[in-house]
Amino acid sequence: MGISINTFDLKNEKYPIIYGGDAPNTTAGADGFDSRYCFEYTLDPNLVKGKIVLCDGLNRGVGQLLAGAVGTVMLGRRPSSGVFAFPLPASYLSLEDGNNIYLYINSTRSPTATILKSNERRDKFAPYIATFSSRGPNPTSHNILKPDLAAPGVDILAAWSPISPISQISDVELDKRALSYNIISGTSMSCPHVSGAAAYIKSLHPTWSPAAIRSALMTTAVPMSAEKSPGAEFAYGAGNLNPLNASNPGLIYDIDPLDYIKYLCGQGFSTKLLQAITGDKSSCPEGSDGAAFDLNYPSFALSTPPLNSISHVFNRTVTNVGLPTCTYKAIVTTPPGLSIKVNPSVLSFTSLGQKLSFSVTIEGTLEKQIVSASLIWDEGTLQVRSPIVVYGAF
Repeated sequence: MGISINTFDLKNEKYPIIYGGDAPNTTAGADGFDSRYCFEYTLDPNLVKGKIVLCDGLNRGVGQLLAGAVGTVMLGRRPSSGVFAFPLPASYLSLEDGNNIYLYINSTRSPTATILKSNERRDKFAPYIATFSSRGPNPTSHNILKPDLAAPGVDILAAWSPISPISQISDVELDKRALSYNIISGTSMSCPHVSGAAAYIKSLHPTWSPAAIRSALMTTAVPMSAEKSPGAEFAYGAGNLNPLNASNPGLIYDIDPLDYIKYLCGQGFSTKLLQAITGDKSSCPEGSDGAAFDLNYPSFALSTPPLNSISHVFNRTVTNVGLPTCTYKAIVTTPPGLSIKVNPSVLSFTSLGQKLSFSVTIEGTLEKQIVSASLIWDEGTLQVRSPIVVYGAF
C-alpha cells in the first residue's frame, strides 16, 4: 500500500510496531509532539529498538535508524509523490492508510507489522506532470509559453556513484550499500532525456540551429491531458517528448540572432544590456516594438486582462525540412469564446529549405482563467502541432 525504494528484506518476519508519538526521548528534552515526526534524537531507543516505527510526515529515516528501529512507516504521501530510498526498511503511505495503521496500533494489544521489498508497478495514469514540477506562466515574458515541453523525470533508473549512499543521507557509515544505479526524480532526470533527444536530432541534422531542434521537439510532442496535470500547457508545454517523431518534423520554426535581438529590444532591454548579452555592438533596430509576440516560437501565448475583449495577431515563418514538394493545411482547435483564424490556411512548398509565413489572429473573450487551443499544419503524413494558450494576466 506504500511506496519506497526498499532493497532490504525482512523475510516476511513480523516485528512490533509503535507510534513515534508514543516513544519520546524525554532525556533529550523531546515530547510526543517532537517524536511523532521521528526526527533525529527525538525517539527513545529503549522503546523503539527492534520495532517498526510509525511517523507523521516524511523524513530520511535517520532518526529511526539511530534509535535502533528495524523499519519505519511514514504517512502523508500525495498521489503523485515520487519514491525515495531510506537507510532502513521503509514505506511511505497516504494519510488514509497511515491513519488506519495508527488505529490498528491503538486497538491491538501487541500490534505487529513487516515491510516487504519493493516491487515495480505500472502507473496507469501516466503520463502526467508531478506536483513538484514548476509551472508557468513565464514571469519575465508573459507571451512566451513556458515550459516548452515535458519529459520523463519521475522514478528514473539512473547511474549512481557507488561511494554515495543510495538513500542520499550525508553519513556514509549509516548506509553502506554500494550500487551503480539508483531511482531518481526531478528536473535533473528530465533534462538528460531532452538533451539526449536534442543530440540525437543534431546528429541527423548537423546544420540545424538550437531553435530548429527545439521546434522539432515541441511540434512533435505528444499532447497531454489538462485533467491529469493542473495548469495545462503551463505544466507540460507542447506535450510529452517524442524523439522518434522529432527526427522528421516536416516544418520547423527557426530563429536567427537578429530575431533574438528584436525580441530583447521589444522586452525593453537597453543597448548596454543588449550588448552585455550579444558580446558585440548590437543595437535595437527600428520596429522592435511588439517583437516579443512575433519571436518565431513554435507556440503561441497571449496574456490579457480579465474580461477584456481580445484581438491580437501573431506572425510566424516555417521552413520546409520534409518533402521537397508538399502542402500543409491548417487545422485549428478553438475553445468557446474565441475565434482563431490562420492566414493563409494552406502552405504549399516547392523545395527543401523554402520559408513561408502566416499569421494567427485571435479574437473574442476569455470564459475562464486559462483556455487552450492548438494549430496543426497537416501534410497528410506529417503533423506539425503548436499549442495556443490565452490566459488572464495574473
